[in-house]
Amino acid sequence: MFCPFCSHSETKVNDSRLVAEGQQVRRRRECLACGERFTSFESAALMMPRVIKSDGTREPFDEEKLRSGLMRALEKRPVSLEGVEAVLMRIKSNVRATGEPELKSRALGELVMRELRTLDEVAYVRFASVYRSFQDISEFKREIDSMGKAKRKPPKKKSPVEKQ
Repeated sequence: MFCPFCSHSETKVNDSRLVAEGQQVRRRRECLACGERFTSFESAALMMPRVIKSDGTREPFDEEKLRSGLMRALEKRPVSLEGVEAVLMRIKSNVRATGEPELKSRALGELVMRELRTLDEVAYVRFASVYRSFQDISEFKREIDSMGKAKRKPPKKKSPVEKQ
């Protein structure tokens, strides 16, 4: 792996740990040229389905786009990087589990919201407000009220990604 500081091609691994429920390896590395240390994450490369956007266009599943959306929703929230990576791994695992070559963006968005709701409720409302295009404060209130009702009822089982 190339050093992100000096671009030297030789680094050594100082520490490796399983993260994201064993779906990823976190490695602490050190550059043999400049001595700087950095962290890398390693996971298996598996084929992900294409995403069908609401306008009918199709695009490859983009993990970085998903990560940036999660990070925006989780900005200034007390959630560890490992927590974010675990959510990403669960989302990707659920998407792969469908076995479908294509997935509607709506189903992906709903899956992301379910994961965020269990991880951090404030981040969930932030994401939902953008995803569902809330127009005024009443829509925020309605969503927050529904969260309170859902806490009082036992959760019902849903498939990881609902087919639409």
